[in-house]
Amino acid sequence: MMKVEKQAATTTNSGAELLIQALKAQDVDMIFGYPGGAVLPLYDAFYDCDIPHILTRHEQGAVHAAEGYARVTGKAGVVVVTSGPGATNALTGIADAMSDSIPLVVFTGQVATPGIGKDAFQEADMIGLTIPITKYNYQVRDVKDIPKIIKEAFHIATTGRKGPVVIDLPKDISIASTDKVNDDTIHLPGYQPTVMPNGMQLEKLMQALAEASKPVILAGAGVNHARATAELLDFAEKYQIPVVNTLLGLGSFPQDHPLFLGMGGMHGSYAANMALTDPDLLINFGSRFDDRVVGVPKEFAKHAVIAHIDIDPAEIGKVLTTKIPIVADIKETLTQLLDIEIPEKADTSHWYKLNMTRKERHPFTYNREAKAEIKPQKVIEIIGDITAGKALVATDVGQHQMWVAQFYPFSHDHQIMTSGGLGTMGFGFPAAIGAQLAYPEQTVVAFVGDGGFQMTNQELAILNDYMINLKVVILNNSTLGMVRQWQEKFHNERYSHSIFQSQPDFVKLSEAYGVKAVRLTDPTTLEADLAEAFAYPGPMVIDCVISPNELVLPMIPPGKANHQMEGVE
Repeated sequence: MMKVEKQAATTTNSGAELLIQALKAQDVDMIFGYPGGAVLPLYDAFYDCDIPHILTRHEQGAVHAAEGYARVTGKAGVVVVTSGPGATNALTGIADAMSDSIPLVVFTGQVATPGIGKDAFQEADMIGLTIPITKYNYQVRDVKDIPKIIKEAFHIATTGRKGPVVIDLPKDISIASTDKVNDDTIHLPGYQPTVMPNGMQLEKLMQALAEASKPVILAGAGVNHARATAELLDFAEKYQIPVVNTLLGLGSFPQDHPLFLGMGGMHGSYAANMALTDPDLLINFGSRFDDRVVGVPKEFAKHAVIAHIDIDPAEIGKVLTTKIPIVADIKETLTQLLDIEIPEKADTSHWYKLNMTRKERHPFTYNREAKAEIKPQKVIEIIGDITAGKALVATDVGQHQMWVAQFYPFSHDHQIMTSGGLGTMGFGFPAAIGAQLAYPEQTVVAFVGDGGFQMTNQELAILNDYMINLKVVILNNSTLGMVRQWQEKFHNERYSHSIFQSQPDFVKLSEAYGVKAVRLTDPTTLEADLAEAFAYPGPMVIDCVISPNELVLPMIPPGKANHQMEGVE
């Protein structure tokens, strides 16, 4: 009798199943999202998926939460939203991630392929809409391409200058089945980020350093992204170079270090801004010289040799003429710089003493003797003490953001989550949620204004669902504080639509979501009240009532150079 060999069973997978398999291959441990018609096949597959899914209450909140997760972990945040309004609601978060180089992979549902371009129900052109605000985007047209596209998307999002990648997924592609997939080997000849620095440029930088009597380091977010804080510290100490941080660079250099001059820019310290005004060598590690740091380019470090180290060649020379450009990974660059020895170095002792004198004489300050009202700066200082400067800190945008930058004692990288480039109100609270989900045992604090909190406070609904032990601190002045400050100083105190005539009771609002809350109004019991609130073992909203007249100072007025600060005592 003739023997018949059995053929191996063929495994058939739907597009949704292939997507989940590809996410597992990328070691995804969390998905943020909100379901809808175009992604129902995905959500049906999620029903049996062991990757946790966080159901936010708004698509913008989902993307900001994924940003918070990505900012503190360094991994790509993953988001799934439906087509049309679900996808367009995600645009703000995607643009925010693009501005601050945050790795995301965002899956947007799309109508079935026959309906694309025909104004189908809940159709939006996500490729056209996201080209300017993504590092790259895809629209899947063949189910066999799903594993390859997802693998490429994560590679692009997390290498070079990090950023968001959108994958637009038509509904019929999610449903379609296949027993074969296309080769997922990454081959992107047009995308080859430069990681290793040019040796000749490193030698030029070290020669410039040897000749410099007034060197300064500007350390931006790129240092945090590269996890190069230890190397930065070693380099600054080896050559006794003062260090200035950008807003997003905070945490990359110890704030209690003698060489640290503070944050530079519009609301930076006097010492930092003066050091950026008159150096003879400025070494920029991972800052894009944005307009909040460089107020007037022709007056910024105008006598300095500019050395700029950045992973993205597009940033070098964009704002300031750069004599020593180095396109490379910052950690690798600093490691190699530390191996280059300088035989002789110019005397920098006078420069060191000058900067230390400026730092000592002109610290960030406020009226510490005030008894009639809670000072926001005091709130932040007390919380800094309670958390020993080690909390993961998220902020919205505005006055409270700058007070946090000035008065919270940041101590390590990937610690601050704030919307730097886009300046997104509503960012802070959901970003803190993402960070707390990433590190459940870590203390996470969201500092928000009463204006920004009202944009995404519906995410209170998920704190108890996912046991998110988050502390939300509202610095509540019943105004759009920074808008009001500019109206006071530059628009003749014409407070056009910046003062809220009515506000919700944030304590009752929180309690409606089952979240414990407290309102603080007494400056004499502030320290004890905050200690009690932070000792509570669960999510807590702390509504701190502050004066609408409190200003963020010092300040560089628009059109003025860094040394033309106001409000310096």
